[in-house]
Amino acid sequence: MAAKIGHTASAPCETPAAAPGERLTAFDHLRGFVVGLVVFHHAALAYCTFGHIDRENYALSTAPVVDPQRWVGFDLLVCLDDGFFMPLLFLLSGLFVWDGLIRHGAGAFLGARMRRLGLPFAIAVLTLIPLAYYPAFLEAGGAPGFGHFWVGTVTGGPWPSGPPWFVGVLLAFDAAAALVFVLVSGRTAAPSASPFAPRPVGGFTWLLVGSGLLYLPLLLAVGPTRWFAVGPLAIQASRIGLYAGYFAAGVGLGRCGLQAVKRFALAIGLRWAVWVLLATITGAAFIAAAAFARGGPHGPAAALAVSGTAQAAFCAAASFALPALFLRFGGSRSPAWDSLAANGFAIYLLHYPFVTWTQYGLLAVPAGAPMKGALVFTVALAASWAGASCLRRLPGVGRIL
Repeated sequence: MAAKIGHTASAPCETPAAAPGERLTAFDHLRGFVVGLVVFHHAALAYCTFGHIDRENYALSTAPVVDPQRWVGFDLLVCLDDGFFMPLLFLLSGLFVWDGLIRHGAGAFLGARMRRLGLPFAIAVLTLIPLAYYPAFLEAGGAPGFGHFWVGTVTGGPWPSGPPWFVGVLLAFDAAAALVFVLVSGRTAAPSASPFAPRPVGGFTWLLVGSGLLYLPLLLAVGPTRWFAVGPLAIQASRIGLYAGYFAAGVGLGRCGLQAVKRFALAIGLRWAVWVLLATITGAAFIAAAAFARGGPHGPAAALAVSGTAQAAFCAAASFALPALFLRFGGSRSPAWDSLAANGFAIYLLHYPFVTWTQYGLLAVPAGAPMKGALVFTVALAASWAGASCLRRLPGVGRIL
């Protein structure tokens, strides 16, 4: 099993820069895998049984394109994905933030993050996202004409952020981490790393309890579907604390020092079967609780409390189980996995128009929901992967993507 670790802050799904021999290859591959889950999640949303179109405001539909053909299997897969994959991305993205602050200082760190996150976010929400949501506008009954649609989107809205919401929120979290760094350390050198990492069971307990306390109050206060948005910058309201908690957990672990992170990773990899079993049990409980929340006899607050608690448990377990699996089985070099990891950030940004336009093109095709979902996933992943590989070869672009 490879055990090499990188040490600079990384963009979402981006492979952190590091000297040869210093990167945990399994983490690179895990980022690529989670990007694949993101593409699959968006490909499947059009075919879930709970899908509906809001013809008054297309941005409030359950997905940009909603197909009349549905499959309940996608409901289960989308529910499980939604239960853990974005918090896990925040955790992974925070893991090397403190080391980046130590190495470069708060000012240089934030300047680099603005280039690596802020610039792609601005370009994506001005170009890729209107292109991705134009099929939603058409399916909801809007008059054809992309130029008028684009002007209306960026001037009067709605202006949904699509997947780049994560990039914008991560940039805000990076800025908050830089502020904490300045307040706590008062300097930009000499890391305050500890040679000791938390034990896996203790780390899991802190993650579970802390994320639950940050998640449940907001979930009960605002419900699971409301988003806070300022223009295209948006975040799911109930999950602000959950995402911040996972990002902070990554930063906190990284602050222990790279060798401590490595020891922690190796410790969870040794017990991979235990973490997978725990994720399986909590995942089944989460699915049952989600069904209870939709149709249970209890009041909405009780149902939300049950489903939110189950989600917090599953999210924490899955955030240990997937890294453990990749640390045990995904640490070997592979051209395909290495390419997916290297191109992951660009794939994340590029995939959404390929998803929505392929879904829109298949609306009238009687192929069945499972076949359509598989086709959309294959086309979107392949096209965005190829596009990412080409873009990253351009001078200047490769340093950002």
